[in-house]
Amino acid sequence: MLTALLLANAVLQPEPTVTAVTDVDTADVGRVLSLARAHDPRRVPPGQLSTVVLGERDIDVLVNHLGWSRLGVPTRVQLGQGWAEVDGCLHLRANAATRLLGRWVNLHLRLIEQGGTVQVQALRVGGLPLPASWALPLARWAASSAGMADELDMALDLVQRVNLHPQRVALGLMLRNDSAERLAAAVVSPREQQRLRAYSDRLVALASAVQGNSTSLAHWIGPMFELARQRSAAGSDAAAENRAAILVLTLYANGRRLDSLLPAARSWPRARQHRLTLAGRDDSPLHLLISAALVVEGTGPLSKAVGIFKEVADSRGGSGFSFNDLAADRAGTRLGELALQQPQRLQAALASGVQESDFMPHAADLPESMAEPEFKRRYGGVGEPRYVAMVDEIDRRVSALRALR
Repeated sequence: MLTALLLANAVLQPEPTVTAVTDVDTADVGRVLSLARAHDPRRVPPGQLSTVVLGERDIDVLVNHLGWSRLGVPTRVQLGQGWAEVDGCLHLRANAATRLLGRWVNLHLRLIEQGGTVQVQALRVGGLPLPASWALPLARWAASSAGMADELDMALDLVQRVNLHPQRVALGLMLRNDSAERLAAAVVSPREQQRLRAYSDRLVALASAVQGNSTSLAHWIGPMFELARQRSAAGSDAAAENRAAILVLTLYANGRRLDSLLPAARSWPRARQHRLTLAGRDDSPLHLLISAALVVEGTGPLSKAVGIFKEVADSRGGSGFSFNDLAADRAGTRLGELALQQPQRLQAALASGVQESDFMPHAADLPESMAEPEFKRRYGGVGEPRYVAMVDEIDRRVSALRALR
């Protein structure tokens, strides 16, 4: 008993060393997307080494996104010549020990570069230093607990060289002949593949019954969540069912086949393609569903910044900044949050039959198609008071929707 108390006293701390990152902005999203396009590993033949250079801010955003979305652990990364330090913090539930000693477990990892690889130099949990050799087993345990063991193995296999510098890191990546298949197997388990197949088949049936080339998203979202409700009632994970329904519907609305992500789906029946609409527009369903998919695939500041990035990018030469589109983004974000946090309540709200006004706010009166100079003149830019007031109004409308309350 005394040993356990001493250990808790060493590990638990009253304050976090890292706070949750909330300041991811559109510039961060733009850099991440540009890096992904420029260094798409599928463009590199298997067996050929390719080099990706990431800035400290990019590494910090990506690692924090991964830690926060999959483990609920905010992180901070710092880089130097030949070294890197990673800090994170885990918030524990209240109990007798945490009320007395603190509810935070702060994690610290120091890495050093040796011959193009990295070695753990120091590992600390709270105030307790641990042997550096424990780092990889602990990482494997955490990855397994989060359902990410295969992804960790894939990453360790993909990264062949690491060079650490102040403000940047260079990664040498090499794909194997079976990397695409291994990645798909790592990301989508056999159970998840079966779940996706169920929603793919439901989509095929829905598409075959639709007359004409276009129809409202409301026609599709109700039956998909009715299937989620039925499968959840039979004992399946309700949040996982919602996630699968949203992913399949999002790909379909974008004209993408499921086999673009999952090779096993190449043999599945294919749904006849239709145009999905909201208030007669075919762009609003895309905004809503993509935002929902971003949330259910990985919540966090990076995901939430993507929708704003799209509108800012449009204002710089695309279709212009649109609060109408942003309304669909915010409704989709709320849909994704409820899909995970209150999965059965959302199923009940959507499966009973819905109209567009149940899950998409009125947006016809919202300004859109604003080029960047006009957007800044009228609203000052993202984060400025006039912009925030418009977003608050959109959020008020979203909060009043019957299915998304």
